[in-house]
Amino acid sequence: MASRHLSRSIAVQSLYEWDFYNQNQFIEKIIKKNIKEFGLEPKEQNLVQEIVHGTINHLLEFDKIIEKAAPEWPINQITIVDRNVLRIGLYELLYGNKKEVPPKVAINEAIELAKTFGGESSGKFINGVLGTVYKELNPKGQITKDKQYPNSNDRNSK
Repeated sequence: MASRHLSRSIAVQSLYEWDFYNQNQFIEKIIKKNIKEFGLEPKEQNLVQEIVHGTINHLLEFDKIIEKAAPEWPINQITIVDRNVLRIGLYELLYGNKKEVPPKVAINEAIELAKTFGGESSGKFINGVLGTVYKELNPKGQITKDKQYPNSNDRNSK
């Protein structure tokens, strides 16, 4: 498994555990345990931290985007795995380094995570939601004004 993909896998598992316990667990403790369990190299540990903390910092924004992009699926009805894969996908799509991870790669990585950790239709669901958001991005990687989601262009929102 490529180290970046492994980092994303650890990020998904860490966010899953954190979300499963109603966000009442210390995320640092969860990340540290998962990194140790999977033996991730030190240089890749920063990517796990970046993804997890970036996702948590924009959690409310991402949840609003998900609910708007998939209105028939309230966030609390989406499986824990799928909603955290979506959150990670949105983090990389909206806030990630586009030179390191182009938008289509971010979407593809999220789909692969969904296929690995989610249910039978998770990959299609993730593809549909992230594809909807991707179609609304302008060349700067921001959601276009006419399709504006709450706080989606406010890069400092939490």
